[in-house]
Order: sequence, then C-alpha cells, then structure tokens
Amino acid sequence: MKKLLQVLILGFLSTSLCAQTSYLHCGKLIDVEKSKILNEMTIIVEGDKIQSIENGYVEAPEGAQAIDLKSKTVMPGLFDMHVHLESETSKDGYIKRFTLNDADIAFQSTVYAKKTLMAGFTSVRDLGGSGVNSSLRDAINKGFVDGPTIYSAGKSIATTGGHADPTNGYKDDLMGNPGPAEGVVNSPEEARKAVRQRYKNGADVIKITATGGVLSMAKSGQNPQFFEDELKAIVETANDYGMLTAAHAHGDEGMQRAIRAGIKTIEHGTLMSEETMKLMKEYDTYYVPTITAGKSVAELAEIEGYYPEVVVPKAKAIGPKIQDTFSKAYKYGVNIAFGTDAGVFIHGDNGKEFGYMVEAGMKPMESIISATVTPAKLLNVYDQYGSISQGKIADIIAVSEDPTENIRTMESVDFVMKKGKIFKNQ
Repeated sequence: MKKLLQVLILGFLSTSLCAQTSYLHCGKLIDVEKSKILNEMTIIVEGDKIQSIENGYVEAPEGAQAIDLKSKTVMPGLFDMHVHLESETSKDGYIKRFTLNDADIAFQSTVYAKKTLMAGFTSVRDLGGSGVNSSLRDAINKGFVDGPTIYSAGKSIATTGGHADPTNGYKDDLMGNPGPAEGVVNSPEEARKAVRQRYKNGADVIKITATGGVLSMAKSGQNPQFFEDELKAIVETANDYGMLTAAHAHGDEGMQRAIRAGIKTIEHGTLMSEETMKLMKEYDTYYVPTITAGKSVAELAEIEGYYPEVVVPKAKAIGPKIQDTFSKAYKYGVNIAFGTDAGVFIHGDNGKEFGYMVEAGMKPMESIISATVTPAKLLNVYDQYGSISQGKIADIIAVSEDPTENIRTMESVDFVMKKGKIFKNQ
C-alpha cells in the first residue's frame, strides 16, 4: 500500500510539473526579423518558451493542445512604449488625485492592465505614476493579476512647477516643496539623487519631463524645463544603473537639450524641427510619437468643462500636430518606437496608433516592427522578446486579417498568449 501511494504521488508530481505543450496552426505568420509573411506554419510552444517554428500544419501529439489559428494572422506580442496604467481620462480626473487612495488606484489599474493585455500588448513601458505602477508590475509577475509585462518608471522626474511636479495647481498650503524623493529636482545633485531614488523604489526605466506638457496645471505646454547639466546628470546616473531614459517633450529647445544629454527616447515630440530630427539621427535617439493621445486630447478639449481652463488651449494647440510631426520625422529617417500614451485616452484602444502611423506614411510592416523588434532591442530584452523565434518567450497574438492589407485589424486582437498561457481566443 505504501509503495502504491509513492507511485501515485510521483505520477501526480510528474504530471503537474510537466509543461503544457501547444501547437499553434497559423494561417499567416509575420516574420518581423525578415519583414515577410509566411503561410501555413506551426509554432510549437512548450511551457513559456517557443520550442520551434515548422512549415505546414504539424499534427499535435497526444497530450498536446492544438490551437486553430488557420484563418488568422499571427505575430509576436506587441510592446507599447508609453502607457500610464494607474489612471484613465475622465471629466473628474483632476479631482481624483484628492479623493483616491493608493489602494483605489491599485484596484483600478488592474482593470486597465487586463484591457491592455487583451488588446494584444503583452509588454509595456509605464512612463509615470505614483509608484503603484511598479507594484502592479510585481503583482502581474507573480500571477496575482492579468496584465502585460511592465517596465516601470515609477514616478517621473520634473523640475519645480514642471510638467510632472505633483503639486501643480494646488493651493499654497498644500503645495509644499517636493524634492528628489517626490521626483522634483533643481540641480545636477538633486537629479542624481532622484534617479537613485527611482532605482531604490524599484523602477526599471527613467522618465523625465523635459518641457511643459498639455495636461498639467501649468500655463506653458512647450518651454524647456531642465538645464543641460541637470539632464546630463540624469542620463549619466541612469546609464550607471542600466536604465533606459525617456523624455516627455513638446517644445523644440527642450528636445534638443535632452538629445544632446543622451536621452534615448523622445516622447510626443510635437514641435520637432528638422534640426532636431538631424540631432536625433546623429545621437541615435528614438521617437515615440503617441499620435492617439494627441488626437484624443484635441477632441476632448472641445467638450465644455472636460479639462480645466488652463489645459484647453494647450490641448487644442498641441494635440492635432503630432501626426504631422510623425510623418515628417518618419520621412526624415528618425528611428521610431511604438507608443501611445494610453491613459490619456481609453485603455485598450492602443491599436489605433497603427492606423494613424500608416495614415501618415509608414508602411504597415514597419509599424509592426516598431511595436515588436524595436522596443525589445531598446529595452535590451530582444534575446527573449520581440519576435517569434526558437527559444524566446511565447508572447504571441493573432488578428483576423492581414495587417499589411488592412492595418485597422490591429485594433481588434482575437488571440493573446503571454508566456505560453492563453488569455484570449475567439
């Protein structure tokens, strides 16, 4: 009896520890490494890894699951390099910072995270919140919450009164004097301390606000807000810690200062000049356009009372220009990485960005590469993510049509697999 019990226990353990094997039968498969589409392919996934990619529809052996994607176009899971998962646009958004506790923010962020994953974005860079974004990352990694892999900036870094100063618009006795711990700096020394504090708090990447912004409670949406010695201190310190740097920037001078300091990605880039584009190519800087956010804020600014009065003229002036700037930068040859600024608009609508990019002149395949290969390389994870390749993590999605023929299909993802686990299949 004792021996039989041992056999049963060993059998149970071997079964429970055995990784699930899946055979994905793909009608079309996008090879982002070679920029081509393959027909009638099978992806074999074991556990969380891609074991192999085979020609034809390979029959799944006993014990493995066969997944019918023969009518779909399959591709790597997508990256969105600019999201804010803690919040979402709403008419009462500016009041919520006085009414919501961190726990409230955390619970709502789980909803936004799942919407993002269901839209096919299996990895995101969260560029600024309260720090709940880093806790959300950890909860997802532990399997407590469904959502994308998150590379978190924690709290972004600003100057006093700058775009990410958390006390902008407060009454005097609430405003206080936030410093590096809160992400507000006014010298190279404070800049270094703020980066180190982000690292201590568990951030993966560094985000700064190099110029004024649209949605902050401050008058200017474009003035430079850091001196170059402060920017260099941020970049040098972030580089020491192996952290990718990003700069929110609408105004041209602020962009140029950030680029010369070594910032790796420019977010929004609305008023970018040809001189700045030239600098970006010279310094190998990437542009994350966020066209969807620009269009959204311009539309919402037309709704009376949606935004505070100080925000409305900035939203109307800046928002409509981003798509045209993207078109010019793309044609100039600036490196592009996909990013939307989701949260400024409704989470889950991230896929609209593809259509706007193509509408502005980018080829559909290039737009997909900007959301797969390019971000994985920027985040230094291309050995694990960014393409459907043997040995890589099984982050795989599928859409109903061929996006090289109809890019709008990217707005409705039918199948989502993250780390070998199926989260959506319709």
